[in-house]
Amino acid sequence: MSATVSDYLLYRLSQWGIRRLYGYPGDGINGILGALGRNSEFQFIQTRHEEMAAFMACAHAKFTGEVGVCVATSGPGAIHLLNGLYDAKLDHQPVVAIVGQQKSMGLGGHYQQEVDLPVLFKDVASEYIVMVSNPSAIRHAVDRAVRIARAERTVTCVIIPNDVQEETYQPPPRVHGSIHSSVGYSEPRVIPQEKDLKRAAEVLNAGKKVAMLVGAGALRAADELIEVADLLGAGVAKALLGKAVLPDALPFVTGAIGLLGTKPSWDMMMECDTLLMVGTSFPYSEFLPPEGQARGVQIDLDSRMLAIRYPMEVPLTGDSQETLRALIPLLNRKEDRSWRDGLEKGIRQWWKVVEGRAMNDANPINPQRVFHELSPKLPDGVILSSDSGSAANWFARDLKIRKGMMASLSGNLATMGCGVPYAIGAKFAYPDRPVIALVGDGAMQMNGNAELVTVAKYWKEWKDPRFIVLVLNNRDLNQVTWEQRVLAGDPRYPASQDLPDFPYARYAESLGLRGIRVDKPDQIARAWDQALSADRPVLLEAYVDPDVPPLPPHITLEQAKHFSEAIFRGDEKAAGLIKQSLKGMVEQFKPHKKD
Repeated sequence: MSATVSDYLLYRLSQWGIRRLYGYPGDGINGILGALGRNSEFQFIQTRHEEMAAFMACAHAKFTGEVGVCVATSGPGAIHLLNGLYDAKLDHQPVVAIVGQQKSMGLGGHYQQEVDLPVLFKDVASEYIVMVSNPSAIRHAVDRAVRIARAERTVTCVIIPNDVQEETYQPPPRVHGSIHSSVGYSEPRVIPQEKDLKRAAEVLNAGKKVAMLVGAGALRAADELIEVADLLGAGVAKALLGKAVLPDALPFVTGAIGLLGTKPSWDMMMECDTLLMVGTSFPYSEFLPPEGQARGVQIDLDSRMLAIRYPMEVPLTGDSQETLRALIPLLNRKEDRSWRDGLEKGIRQWWKVVEGRAMNDANPINPQRVFHELSPKLPDGVILSSDSGSAANWFARDLKIRKGMMASLSGNLATMGCGVPYAIGAKFAYPDRPVIALVGDGAMQMNGNAELVTVAKYWKEWKDPRFIVLVLNNRDLNQVTWEQRVLAGDPRYPASQDLPDFPYARYAESLGLRGIRVDKPDQIARAWDQALSADRPVLLEAYVDPDVPPLPPHITLEQAKHFSEAIFRGDEKAAGLIKQSLKGMVEQFKPHKKD
């Protein structure tokens, strides 16, 4: 049988090293599904929803550095992809979306499920989107989509009408107007010019109090970051997407920054005289030094992301690792270590505060304690995913990352619903490594429960069965509840914030997985031991207190005012809020917390 366009699509993807597609079937991609049935090289992962396929493709890109690929049918399936694709776009991940379309002869005729897909994807796949209208065009469409996704670290889209999918593939003829493309991409070595490196070194050498902020763009530069921090006597804060860049056991790592960040990161930024940002576009400028306080140097591979968060004296376009390597010989070791010593003392005190807050009583369980008890039990090489919501607070603050671990979440889009599909994508990429998803009950009800069906469908294919979903069951859309109180001064609004008390652990058991439910603090440690030694995927449901506040590292007068307004306006949880907030603040000032 002659190869169809769909057969050639798979052949060309395989030449690019792609072997796994995430998607959901539909008649708009029947030709592609038929080709998959004829091709034993490929693994098609059937998700419960196309959005989940895009999340998994994004996770594949984040955890492997390779291109992730998702597939969806025309019309509704294509529309469903968008949120997951925007997650990839905003976090600069290479993802290719392959999308079906109605027959080409009917386009423009208001046919059933006909959507103007080039317009639909115009923003999310702005670097490259193409509709294949000729069988010979599939070759350059795939080549350009994959190459541009890799080179620009972005989303691209290939749309194939279903009649074109089933046509016989023909190589492009050697005629005017034909395109003859090829496979292959070599990552360039991008480093700034020598004169700019010298200018950067002059700024960093002149500083007496150097602060560093690193993000996901520095994931391959850990050794260089450690050396630079040592030379400059600097502390290092981590943007949330960069949580796995450096181990938290390093004495100069201040931890997360921002609303979910730590006091040492806040103190360092408010007191520094020099700021070095590497591989991060951390968005919240109010957590960086006040403008004019510090001289700035920034390194980023994407020039568009330079000097948009803080006025940088020397913005450097370059790969983080290569640029730091070129910069290191130009840096002088600072002999005065008093700045660094002060930072390290504050970090040691902070970890004691974190432990104290985690061990405070709550009704029935303090959510911080669930993460605190997990932290020392994390297996070597574990991959962590966190959903958006209050789970991200404790992920950011209470878990100590070690060398060799990986961790991610939806950074710039900060969308709910990514935690479980991220974990599934990670598990398919690394079936021999343990994976843990950290999810709130809101995200679990949004789509996590459905994707447990995907876990149940595939888990026996995984070499290591350790796959754990932690669900914080607090019956509240907790992050938004606290934002209503602290940002707007409004009391909790039950109509929007109340969640049903769903039996997550029992539901997991009904799928053939392991379910564990804890509602007492002394059950937590044993539950983690059981989950980490189980012979199948586990859902660990922790029944936690929604009144435990995600205290920011610095409470402004405006935030305090809004919180008070929410209380006085009749927040139904007022008593518990005041009690738990006081407990959290007191921990910071206990005498035994001093170094």
